[in-house]
Amino acid sequence: MLTVAQYLNLVLDSVTELPPMELPISEVNGCVLAEDIYARWPLPSFNNSSMDGYAVISADLVDASESSPVILPVVDDIPAGFKSLETLHSGQAIRIMTGAPMPAGADSVIPIESTDGGSESVQIRASIDLGSCIRHEGEDVKAGDLVLGKGTFIGPRQIALIAAVGHGSISVVPKPRVAVLATGSELVEPGTELKFGLISDSNSFLITAAANDSGADAYRLPPAQDDEDKLIHILEDQVHRADLIVTTGGVSMGAYDPVKAAFLKLGTAEFHKVAMQPGMPQGFGSVGDLAIPIITLPGNPVSAYISFETFIRPAIRKMRGLGTLQRPLQSATIRGELNSPVDKVQFARARFIEGGQVEPVGTGQGSHVLGGLAQADALIVIPMGVDRIASGDEVRVINVTGGLA
Repeated sequence: MLTVAQYLNLVLDSVTELPPMELPISEVNGCVLAEDIYARWPLPSFNNSSMDGYAVISADLVDASESSPVILPVVDDIPAGFKSLETLHSGQAIRIMTGAPMPAGADSVIPIESTDGGSESVQIRASIDLGSCIRHEGEDVKAGDLVLGKGTFIGPRQIALIAAVGHGSISVVPKPRVAVLATGSELVEPGTELKFGLISDSNSFLITAAANDSGADAYRLPPAQDDEDKLIHILEDQVHRADLIVTTGGVSMGAYDPVKAAFLKLGTAEFHKVAMQPGMPQGFGSVGDLAIPIITLPGNPVSAYISFETFIRPAIRKMRGLGTLQRPLQSATIRGELNSPVDKVQFARARFIEGGQVEPVGTGQGSHVLGGLAQADALIVIPMGVDRIASGDEVRVINVTGGLA
């Protein structure tokens, strides 16, 4: 039986970072940069006003006050996106909007709040410092600057910067396309009539959502029956669409599990017992001429989820080119008691409560208890060699809410 760390290393060795791809910036949110990004032009790219107001020469307003306003003729009007053809001279003002280019001759902008807002002439009721309310060319980024380095995670703020410095498409490590397939003749689509002995498929929805939360482009396939030929046909179709295939079910020692046989006919496969609870039966390999990686999860829903968090989330993150692969462990105090098999790592479902505490959830820690899983926002990791956790003990916990950058 393998330890969790040993099996994780095997899974991670079976996947590689995806090759770079040029994508429009509208499609790169959540990707990782595969190149350095340099500014094609400065930010701002020209001197412009940071306020709605009037472009002026500051020396003209030295004596301006509420009781003694300075009155200047308005010789032009500059909306954003337009440039004034006028050169401002002493004793004049030009009305200007936020973001509009500064006119020649002006050295400052007086905000409209300090004026009467006039259009032909303006009463200015305050003096200003030289250079007030001007955004200067290149004060944020200079042309040619390295603004983002290769390996940077791209979120909304990074996309804004990439666009602002002039790039409409960039080279990124793309999100892996992940096909998710639940196997078992007992599975039916949710919402259909549930006859005796049948089960609504929840695993494929669970794992598809978890894969998308991990930064993949995951899609769900309809449940596959326990039929080796049909399963082979499904997998052969997916090797031309997916970067990773994830299946749930069919990895135990049951007599009617066709997954192992199908894998071996299509490529390579390794099946192992891992010293963890839940999630002991695991498997991985590759299928098709392109050797698309495939990872198999147990069929019980809690086992499938814990296995995903432990093995597949790190694999997806490696494929995305990210450095941090696993969720961090943190300390907490447990309120309640738990028993654990001494020869396995247990991942117990729990929720965070006040005072840095966690408490177990649900009616038990069975691998089928979906109600408890839905209540959980944490996993208590009980190491091998520990058979009991008492209330008040310090435990190691994984926060499973949200994704990682």
